[in-house]
Amino acid sequence: MTETIVPDTEHGSLVSRLPQLPRDLAQLARFDRPIGWWLLFWPCAWGVWLAGLGPQWALIGWLLLGSIAMRGAGCVYNDIVDADLDRQVERTAARPVASGRISRKLAWVWLLALCLVGLLVLVQLRLEAQLMALGSLALVAAYPFMKRITWWPQAWLGMVFTWGLLVGWLALRGDNLAMLACLYAGCVMWVIGYDTIYALQDREDDAMVGIRSSALRLGGRVKAGVGLFYTLAVAFWMAAFWLYRPDPIALLTLAPVSLHLLWQVATLDPQDGANPLARFRSNRWAGGLMAAACFVVGNA
Repeated sequence: MTETIVPDTEHGSLVSRLPQLPRDLAQLARFDRPIGWWLLFWPCAWGVWLAGLGPQWALIGWLLLGSIAMRGAGCVYNDIVDADLDRQVERTAARPVASGRISRKLAWVWLLALCLVGLLVLVQLRLEAQLMALGSLALVAAYPFMKRITWWPQAWLGMVFTWGLLVGWLALRGDNLAMLACLYAGCVMWVIGYDTIYALQDREDDAMVGIRSSALRLGGRVKAGVGLFYTLAVAFWMAAFWLYRPDPIALLTLAPVSLHLLWQVATLDPQDGANPLARFRSNRWAGGLMAAACFVVGNA
């Protein structure tokens, strides 16, 4: 089986030009789908830029590298654990481990290599940020099993995928923890919203093989559910900004990302397979708009 194109692959990447084995390893780490590491990276940037110590380009660069490597490592681990389930879902059956193109042994070696890159990034951070980063490992390890025991694996993903916010902040500061808690809660709500959109692609297959998701749980109310989670995200972000800087102008910086999330909900069509994927991917721009708000509020 040599076909490696799946519905959420972003075409035109260098990955498609690689020989088969390097291509399979790259796809196992989802290098052909950069949206994942963008979504992992943006909360890191929020924490750094809201800290108010300038652009911090070196730190941002390290966190970007860490996001690419650790998102890849998480995907490899997820595919090792979920190989049997992935074979039963049309969108995931062609994944390298599920299809047999990559053995579990080679997948574990690749996972270790990616973790070594993450370790290189880790040693660049101060101790508080290192300890916070290490604290995410238990959450990461448990995530693939959440879809088997809860209808809300997206909530667990929210805790995992936005952990970089805490790392980015603690890399520079250790104060204002109430603000940080509100910002993190908003991040979790944002992830539940956009990953519910993503899960719309797999509703039929998930139901057949017994995988649980918020998209299945919400049923015909999925659009309203996403709207609720996005509303909660913005409300928590507003609270965080107010705790950081009690100034109405600071809240106005959230207008662009709020309007973008509103557009996602207003134009979401759960019955159109291409529409949810496009709305999910658009969250790279939502993350960028929120990053801009954090930079302005933190550094103005």
